[in-house]
Amino acid sequence: MAASTASGKGMSASDKARADALSEVLADSWWAVGLRGILGILFGLICLLTPGVAVEVFVILFSAYMLVDGVFAIVSGIKAARNGERWGLLILEGIVDLAAGVVAFLWPAITLVALIWIIAVWAVVSGALMLSAAFTLNIDHGRWWLALGGIASIIFGILLVIEPLIGAVVLTLWIGAYALMFGVFLLVVAFQLHSRKEERDRRMPAAAKKA
Repeated sequence: MAASTASGKGMSASDKARADALSEVLADSWWAVGLRGILGILFGLICLLTPGVAVEVFVILFSAYMLVDGVFAIVSGIKAARNGERWGLLILEGIVDLAAGVVAFLWPAITLVALIWIIAVWAVVSGALMLSAAFTLNIDHGRWWLALGGIASIIFGILLVIEPLIGAVVLTLWIGAYALMFGVFLLVVAFQLHSRKEERDRRMPAAAKKA
């Protein structure tokens, strides 16, 4: 399925048109994707540089990261909805992020094991949604980088499920490494989206002159 989608073969004309339209919508909101990437990198660096931070402080940092990341995901979804394109996966991913952030914010004294399960569920669900969204994106708009971000999120969630009794310091390091990798993937996607947007903007005046 991935191979046929990547090459464009096996897709109906309507599916290809929707993929093209959604890719253009995301290209217009490349800055939101880029900000999510930068946010992930900053959060990851904080976790890696301060692994001994108290669990309560870490929960607050995680909550803030989820809330802001969820807002940016929803912004991309709203832009897609306004253009009449598929927006469900983007909005749903943002809602999942916000829900995880709100739970962590309302219960900052939550036990470590409970926090790990919340993060694990969020990582798997968010990763699956991102992976699904990646295959509705054109390949030259950063599809595979977005897919890698989704896969990394799913693997991270599975690791937490397998080893839920890890210590707070190890959890912080794991999340820091994941957030850093995830942020880099999104930043690469943002650069590719921006490149496609500039290319499209350059073609538009030329097409107008011909008309």
